[in-house]
Amino acid sequence: MIKAVIFDFDGLIIDTESLWFEVFRDVTLEYGGQLALSDFSSTIGTTSEVLYQHIENITNEKFDQTEIEKKTRERYELKKEELILREGVLDYIESASKTGLKIALATSSSRKWVEEFLEKFHLIKFFDVIRTKDDVKNVKPDPELYLQATKALGVDPSEVFVFEDSKNGLTAALAAGLKCVVVPNDVTKHLKFDGHAFILNSMSDISFDQVIERLSV
Repeated sequence: MIKAVIFDFDGLIIDTESLWFEVFRDVTLEYGGQLALSDFSSTIGTTSEVLYQHIENITNEKFDQTEIEKKTRERYELKKEELILREGVLDYIESASKTGLKIALATSSSRKWVEEFLEKFHLIKFFDVIRTKDDVKNVKPDPELYLQATKALGVDPSEVFVFEDSKNGLTAALAAGLKCVVVPNDVTKHLKFDGHAFILNSMSDISFDQVIERLSV
């Protein structure tokens, strides 16, 4: 019996990833490098060190991480007000709450980053547990975030499932012994996902109750 659900954040609740790709692609180009979507998407859901290492490899001596961080952050801040909730996600969160499931969020981002958006979109009230990179030694694809969230929810791994958009997130969920429903975004939809319960193009494809039904078979 399913008693809880855990949501990822970036790229899943809000498609922050597509905007990050846009600003990193444009800034990297200024340094003479071509940042491919496939290379960017492979770093989603984990630490930024992997992305910066790749940018260094394609820009060689022109690489300046501090300057790139500053430029990308400035451009992101100018555009982040354009960000909206992904289609169907509010219905899923509200349905989970009405159904009486415990709800958690597990993300490799910082608590400050996540809570700013959760407050803006009036979502924070729905989450019984929030675990961020501030709470763990290792972020995704390590399972620590999901292990902590499951323990804090007070449920057995067999009683909880996860919504993820990235390959690193899926890997983390599976390593924690959790069923995972993948909802890729424009940046991650070309990736090959293995081991998931099933994939949705959007949370508007089927209702939350139908998700539970499919997982309960």
